Amino acid sequence: MTFKQIYTRAVNRKGGQELAASLPKVKSRQALIRATDDSYLSEMTKCVFRSGFVWKIVENKWSNFETAFAGFNPKAIANFSDERLESLAQDTSIIRNMTKILATRENAKFILDANSEHKTFGRFLADWPEDDIVGLLLYLKKHGSRLGGHTGQYFLRFVGKDTFMFSKDVVTVLVAEGVVDKEPTSQRALRATQEAFNHWREETGLPYSHLSRIMAASVGPPI
Repeated sequence: MTFKQIYTRAVNRKGGQELAASLPKVKSRQALIRATDDSYLSEMTKCVFRSGFVWKIVENKWSNFETAFAGFNPKAIANFSDERLESLAQDTSIIRNMTKILATRENAKFILDANSEHKTFGRFLADWPEDDIVGLLLYLKKHGSRLGGHTGQYFLRFVGKDTFMFSKDVVTVLVAEGVVDKEPTSQRALRATQEAFNHWREETGLPYSHLSRIMAASVGPPI
């Protein structure tokens, strides 16, 4: 099936205007570079804490997180002592999950490591090959802390890096198109998914994030 048929199904379900309005914003290379390291660590941390938790609670407490984590300055957080992290795990103004608190320090170090080669984390994201999002997701999983699976995908989407998402509906389309037989987790399935998205991007000229959202909108009866 060509992507045009997937798009037609999505329009029939959502309507053209509603579908267009739902498409995610994608930042330019220069916009990714301009974003600060603290903004990337903040979004990274927010995605980690949202995972498996009520997103609204995380949002409501976020100003407290910013205070507790020194405005998400990576250099400061990378040097937080174990005792300081243990103190944060007793702080009722934030979410007291020690594993995720520890992950924040590890991700601060991850950002600083990336900076040693790319100067800023935004440049690291901007320099990553556009046609290898799977490789970037695997890199986040390996070198970051708790950034595998949907967490890494949400992080990239929310900071504006063009990426696809493996939502239930997107996976439904991938299975229907014969790309995979379930949510892609193995490297072989992930590479097959990347190839499919590359093909659709070439066919349509659309960014991955738009392809992904259109795919999700195409599943189910007309609304």
